[in-house]
Amino acid sequence: MGWDGAVNARLIAGDIYGMGRSEWLTEAGWRQMYDDGVRTVVDLRNLGERSPRHTDPVVPPEARSMFTLLNCPTEEPDHEEFRRLAGPYMSHPRHFPDNLRLFPSNIVAVARVLAEAQGAVVVHCSAGRDRTGLIATLLLQLRGESAQAIADHYEFGLRGINEWHRISPYRHPVERYISGPALEARVEDTRNALLELVAGLDAGRYLTEHGLELEELERLRRRLH
Repeated sequence: MGWDGAVNARLIAGDIYGMGRSEWLTEAGWRQMYDDGVRTVVDLRNLGERSPRHTDPVVPPEARSMFTLLNCPTEEPDHEEFRRLAGPYMSHPRHFPDNLRLFPSNIVAVARVLAEAQGAVVVHCSAGRDRTGLIATLLLQLRGESAQAIADHYEFGLRGINEWHRISPYRHPVERYISGPALEARVEDTRNALLELVAGLDAGRYLTEHGLELEELERLRRRLH
């Protein structure tokens, strides 16, 4: 998606989109998103991450006031086991099974919001890669996409945020731009982990076993087509 300022903005399925930090959007970007039918923005980040940076564009409040802005974290940042397994933050699909195992109520809450949201929806985290990628994995499997197509979607997010690290005015505290063999090795490693996850995942069963009602699941499926 060509929303001004957006990083990793892409269609996931139906009328649900994914991207990185909403703070990267310019005022024009927010208005372009509205013109594309988006009315709900779901932020998957934890509260401590939801703050502007000095490099972010200045956006008047009225540009955001046209949207329903929701915060639905996919994890509990102080959870000791998850921090030990995925710390300092989830940055690889190998951690997706731990997120699904430890925080099913969080994941179901996101699915419920997506099923009930008005207008098109944007889901975003920080990079638009892993937490957004986890939700995208569930949605794409619900839509019936192949494992390879799901891995392609994750790869788009990985390459997108990597390219952003190359040009970003903000120096990320952990990640750096990589290229050549290092990038390709990262892509292969993450794709393999994601393919392994998808092979053993039944997204519909997971969601309903953890509290999503069948009618909610069907509403979510319908908006994915």
